[in-house]
Amino acid sequence: MKHIKIKSILYMLLLSSPMMAQAEKTQDLWNLLSQDSINTELDEVVQVAYRKVNSNDILGGVSYVNVNDMLKKNYTTYSLNDMQNFANGWNGTTLWGNDSYLVLVDGIPRDANNVMPSEIEQITFLKSSAATVLYGSRAAKGVIYITTKRGKTGDLNIDVRGNTGFHVPIRYPKYLGSAEYMTLYNEARMNDGLDPIYSQEEIYNYASGSNPYRYPNIDLYSSEYLKKAYNESDVTAEISGGSERTRFYTNVNLYNVGSLLNYGEASKDRTTRFSVRGNIDMKMGEYVQAYANANATFYDGRSARGNFWDAAANLRPNRIAPLIPIDYFSKDNEDLWLQVQNTKNLIDGKYLLGGTQIDQTNALADLYVAGTSTYTSRQYQFDMGVDIDLRKILKGLTFQTRFAIDYATSYSKFYSNSYATFNPTWINVNGEDKIIGLTKYGNDYSDGVQYVSGSWNRQTISFSSQFNYAKSIENKHNINAMLVAAGYQQGESGVYHKTSNVNLGIQLDYDFMKKYYVSFGGALVHSARLPKNNRNAFSPALTLGWRLSNEKFLSNSSVVDDLLLTASASILHTDLDISDYYMYESTYDQNNGSWWGWADSGLNRATESKRGANHNLDFIKKKEFNIGIRGSLFDKMLSFDVSYFMHSLEGLIVRPSTVYPSYFSSWWPGDSFIPYMNYNNNERKGFDFALCFDKMIDKVNLNIGLTGTYYTSKQTRLDEKYDYDYQYRKGHPIDGVWGLQTEGFFKDETEIAHSASSSYGELKPGDLKYVDQNEDGIIDDKDIVYLGERYGWQGAPFTMGVNLTLNWKNLTFFALGTAYIGGVGMKNSNYYWVYGDRKYSEIVRGRWTPETAETATYPRLTTQNNTHNFRDSDFWMYKTNRFNLSKIQVTYDFPYQILGNTFIKSLSVYAYASNLLTIAKERDILELTTGGSPQNRFYNIGFKIGF
Repeated sequence: MKHIKIKSILYMLLLSSPMMAQAEKTQDLWNLLSQDSINTELDEVVQVAYRKVNSNDILGGVSYVNVNDMLKKNYTTYSLNDMQNFANGWNGTTLWGNDSYLVLVDGIPRDANNVMPSEIEQITFLKSSAATVLYGSRAAKGVIYITTKRGKTGDLNIDVRGNTGFHVPIRYPKYLGSAEYMTLYNEARMNDGLDPIYSQEEIYNYASGSNPYRYPNIDLYSSEYLKKAYNESDVTAEISGGSERTRFYTNVNLYNVGSLLNYGEASKDRTTRFSVRGNIDMKMGEYVQAYANANATFYDGRSARGNFWDAAANLRPNRIAPLIPIDYFSKDNEDLWLQVQNTKNLIDGKYLLGGTQIDQTNALADLYVAGTSTYTSRQYQFDMGVDIDLRKILKGLTFQTRFAIDYATSYSKFYSNSYATFNPTWINVNGEDKIIGLTKYGNDYSDGVQYVSGSWNRQTISFSSQFNYAKSIENKHNINAMLVAAGYQQGESGVYHKTSNVNLGIQLDYDFMKKYYVSFGGALVHSARLPKNNRNAFSPALTLGWRLSNEKFLSNSSVVDDLLLTASASILHTDLDISDYYMYESTYDQNNGSWWGWADSGLNRATESKRGANHNLDFIKKKEFNIGIRGSLFDKMLSFDVSYFMHSLEGLIVRPSTVYPSYFSSWWPGDSFIPYMNYNNNERKGFDFALCFDKMIDKVNLNIGLTGTYYTSKQTRLDEKYDYDYQYRKGHPIDGVWGLQTEGFFKDETEIAHSASSSYGELKPGDLKYVDQNEDGIIDDKDIVYLGERYGWQGAPFTMGVNLTLNWKNLTFFALGTAYIGGVGMKNSNYYWVYGDRKYSEIVRGRWTPETAETATYPRLTTQNNTHNFRDSDFWMYKTNRFNLSKIQVTYDFPYQILGNTFIKSLSVYAYASNLLTIAKERDILELTTGGSPQNRFYNIGFKIGF
């Protein structure tokens, strides 16, 4: 906990000294006192499970970030944004490679995106099982604990922060124009043995661009449809203060972000967020303290009803003209003008909506007249607690209890409008295009009824009570103990069973002179997802610590300041991967049973077994071991934190077909007596590290932080049965890449005739040639092999973050960079897998033809639903290795001499840019988003002023 008063007193003493009368020198000294490298503060207090501990006494498996300090140089609007650059073990997606984590905000299960960074004091990443055991079954895969700010004793403080910036798209998909698409579509038909459907004259007319309404060439990524940039702004007011008896903190935030779309009603799309948080601490006597926290968040969004991004990915450029200008109508054609008069949707007074018999409605017309949808979300959160000092009963004994209730709801409202579209009949008269007729589809109609959809709500109730005991004997033997009873329950609309977590926990900590540590944590957990005889289990965790720097051989070292070695082992019981209730029961079904009858012709339906019972179904066990070393060198110039971890999940629930004889189940009609069992196992191993270099060089304070997380995974036991050894997933990564191996393209019919046939379709020259792994003469799923790579489902195998801070006087330069290494992706979206009537992207320009057989980078084009070429294989695989220059921010803090005689206590201005640069071999792929809004760079300016 930082003591700013210490710095203020030192500063005032220096200011009054005759030797320090010069303003420049006193400002330099204030800057010096403000650096993190100057030890003018006590050790930080870190929130861990149900308690706060001194940062020096953390025994491993825990990382934390002081968000309040971070925001002074690195402003952000999402609580977990870029945290992998500050917290080792967190890779931006998971903790130590686990596939999920629990988020707690002030100890209550809540959403990380519903708390703004300006509200946060600290974020703790509880990675090890020893650190999470007290939270029971639902926290077995890690906990992210977000602690919000609280008021401090003293004068009223008001801080106001404002920001505005613009999102600028990085890269757009590149699709072919009409003429090129039509040409290549003809080629695809000829590859399939079909006649072309577009004449050369038609292609010429589309290429000429002479009349984009008759010969459309739609580019949905042009300025006609999209803005060059869109705005995001936010403003925050923080008010805090109080007396020794009552302290308060209030945060009021307003956030608004626009839309990239610039077409129809979509040009007005936006999302607004307004939130109010209030935290109050009260001293209710010598022995009792209480607190109450409340938060209300209001999300409101508006959007046009058409799906623009779906159209951008699928609407072919020549398919439809979205708008039909009435300027092309013959002036004496009364029928045409009568239709203009009768329509309710004359866009901008000069356009009708275009359509065809196939596309009687379309996403672009929707954006104009189909109506708008408003999204509403409300979140209300309240928690309170009481802390009681029981020293009158036993010195060192305290009691705490807390209760919380949260409610969240969301829904959408919209008016559904139907509309007419028109297909024009064109002629050319004396070189001029004219519309002489219209075919109408549909009618303009609005029923005036407001519809509600997507209605959802969730309620969370949380409660905990605990006894704490702390005692120090002769300042040598330090004992801490805790007994916890806790639970929470979440009910969600549309979900029959509520999600519950109930457990009793015990924590026993002992250390001898801050040198030798022993910590034991355990939880008695309960799960209603299991049969009655197996619903309770005990999860133990043991941690040992040894501070080598307090030993005689290092205590006087001029190099080592602090050196702590830790090791922990645990067995956690969890139901996180038990997907449903009553999985231990047998199930029967009569809905699909075969009809049968007796001689009297009476018909009955058979009863079928769908699943057998297993009343021995049990918790999944997470077994973990980790060791860590943490310390600092050279008078805290270099600090480090390194951990190695290994954990296995044992008894994952499956219905193991390899355990039971084949006659326990039937292929049709899908009957089975096989129950769910604890069977599959997997493991993860890896390490994380955090290094920090902090040094004052002349008048510049240099701080460099480096974090990293690396993990591997392996499936150690699986229910699987294959014909060939190379097909087995056991022993391979959980996120391993499996697919077909390729050997280039088929060159001609002769090569096809002498190669394995394909079970996926007829082969032709230009198709991919796959390796026949089992040499049975057929390419099928039996030829799928492990391709030696990992997708990185739970984050890149290796994630590394670097942060750089340079501070000179009142100017601070800050930069973030993040590397993701070891993962691969598969080019399997519609942008890359182009066949049938799909839209053509620029990728098809590298298609195989007899003339480009030696240089082709893409299979032959086809209008058929080709399942041979477009399958997961090494041909479509690409590396996702990248380094992102994630952010650069420059901050200027106005000198105290300038502000000293005003009502303003502090003033800072800053500018930053995020997502600035990607360095990667596959940069074009990694920066591209298809089927959705594009990735953006963000440029922002802001200020913070304190009163």
